[in-house]
Amino acid sequence: MSEALERRIAAEIADRRDPLVELLTALIAFDTRAPGPDLEPRDEAALQAYLAGRLRAAGLTVDVWEPDAAALPENGYGIATGYHFNGRPQLVARIAGSGGGRSLLLNGHVDVVTPEPVERWTSDPFAATVRDGRVYGRGACDMKGGVAAMVLAAEVLMELGVRLDGDLVVNTVTDEESTAAGGLAAVAHGVAADGAIVPEPTELTAWLGTRGSLMPEITVAGRAGHAGFPHDHWTDGGAVNAIEKMQVVLDVLRALREEWRDRRDTRHAWLRPGTIVPTAFDAGQWIVSYPAAATLRCHVQYLPAQADAAGTGAPVVREIEDRVRAAAAADPWLAAHPPSFVWHGDVPAAFVEPDTPIAATALDAMAACGLDREIAARTTWFDGATFTRAGTPAIAFGPGAIAQAHAVDEYVPIDDLVRAAQVLAVAAVRFCGADPG
Repeated sequence: MSEALERRIAAEIADRRDPLVELLTALIAFDTRAPGPDLEPRDEAALQAYLAGRLRAAGLTVDVWEPDAAALPENGYGIATGYHFNGRPQLVARIAGSGGGRSLLLNGHVDVVTPEPVERWTSDPFAATVRDGRVYGRGACDMKGGVAAMVLAAEVLMELGVRLDGDLVVNTVTDEESTAAGGLAAVAHGVAADGAIVPEPTELTAWLGTRGSLMPEITVAGRAGHAGFPHDHWTDGGAVNAIEKMQVVLDVLRALREEWRDRRDTRHAWLRPGTIVPTAFDAGQWIVSYPAAATLRCHVQYLPAQADAAGTGAPVVREIEDRVRAAAAADPWLAAHPPSFVWHGDVPAAFVEPDTPIAATALDAMAACGLDREIAARTTWFDGATFTRAGTPAIAFGPGAIAQAHAVDEYVPIDDLVRAAQVLAVAAVRFCGADPG
């Protein structure tokens, strides 16, 4: 590929620094908070219509559709029965290649998390402000900044008349922050390519994969009784404190988490070890009563090596349940009243090796644009896992730092936006192949 063409593309994007900020500002103004239990839409349809108009004006063919959630492929993501996309459409746009080249997918989610506590923000989270070379607003880095960068990259390629050999596909989805259902809907709709880049806030490094996630709910039974006086032994009908019995479970989970830090199958060159984090606890019915039950909720993350042949976390489920039940068997009360488990979904792990064409091309494009060829060892889940498992190897590369995601006064550096758009455009011409025209 001609270095002159790449320099021309990079220079054009640099010249569009202000329009890039204006695009991000427009995206932030749409209230696209992830849906709550009522699944009521907000501004998702309006945002997708705005992007559809821009992309059509640039010459891309555009498809906007509302998925039928009932038609989603079988998955373990934990999407509830009755889930729907009413008012939350998905978008896919395409630059048709001239033939013979590989296809590239650029995917980004347009939903954001709640800005609460709003009173702690310096400015309105849905009215972007520019301060000190940064754009502030909810979604600035996670990930409307990345969406703006990939849209501008596609627009510049079209306006410069770059004729790609392979197709370039631009896909914006909803529901990533809540269920990852938007990515599943895109896959079910036929969105696929030879490789994909998801411009999540990677701080201009490459994420080649992600750990999987499980969300167990563990309940331990007790026996109610008045807390104000001594009780007979439980075998004689006495009260049992479910909170104290839950300590057996907590000890097991803590020990297993520490074991995972050192075990071979729970270590990875570029992903953090698997972990188990207790995140919520419900217990007690009355302040002067022994709690009759206690329920612990956890966030479990596991590595691809811990998954089964189908890529699910079933082996992790078995390991946690077996360890807890073994410890419970050593406690007379819990042996007679074993803990129960409910597993809320299984968001899969995925990883793309550095020599995979999309990863190698992206790393080379980063170097061509003046960045280090850095593969990050700190990652969080992103929609790339869905596409990788569906046959489109996907990595993440984008502007901003994940530490800013979901934060008060969320921001993205403008320099990052520009550099990300440059890398995405250069990666497109290298991966798809291009005739400079």
